Amino acid sequence: MTDLFESATGFRALVIGAGGAIGQAFVSALQQDPRCVHVEPVSRSQGHGFDLLDEPSVAAQARASAAAGPYQLIVDATGALTIDGVGPEKSLAALQPDLLAKAFALNAIGPVMVLRHFAPLLAAGPSIYAKLSARVGSISDNHKGGWYGYRASKAAMNMLLQTAAIELQRKNAQLRVVALQPGTVRSELSRPFAAGVSKLLEPAESVAGMLAALHGLEARSGAHFVDYQGQEVPW
Repeated sequence: MTDLFESATGFRALVIGAGGAIGQAFVSALQQDPRCVHVEPVSRSQGHGFDLLDEPSVAAQARASAAAGPYQLIVDATGALTIDGVGPEKSLAALQPDLLAKAFALNAIGPVMVLRHFAPLLAAGPSIYAKLSARVGSISDNHKGGWYGYRASKAAMNMLLQTAAIELQRKNAQLRVVALQPGTVRSELSRPFAAGVSKLLEPAESVAGMLAALHGLEARSGAHFVDYQGQEVPW
């Protein structure tokens, strides 16, 4: 396996959603990694008017970020669980079309537009495009129900990643496209739901695990879906 993290010339990384707890932890970990020669943070406050829900701004940010590329590692750490102050739906009766549509916009449509515009910034040869996903986005691992919008939008994003991986790997067989399950991390996103969690991770702990998982991935056809412990998650 050719490992981008062990390149003699180092690697360059870009983190989208760098303003969130996990995004910040990715930036910090990569800045402290002597093998990483540059980290490019992108967020609403660190960028060129970047807005996940506005494709022209995503395209503009990609053009601006290209100057520091190409990148061997791109991480998209965007996502939303609570939509306009409303938490995950527990029943069909709680579904609201506008909030469901926004969940898809934030967790699937916006991120795949990011992938569309940022994939050309990936370096040739060994490279990784990683997107934060969630275990609840696994269709086969759904045993409790509920959380309709979040589950469905993450499952949609997983399918988009798998489809994009097949296309992008026709040009670069050494590209790994990865859906990452970070565990339940202490953050504003998880705060309303953390009380019943048996293992609540600090952002740095989750990110260290995810980077280690990325480090060990073999190049293969299609996307990977792995958790912060490096374990495969069923689609």
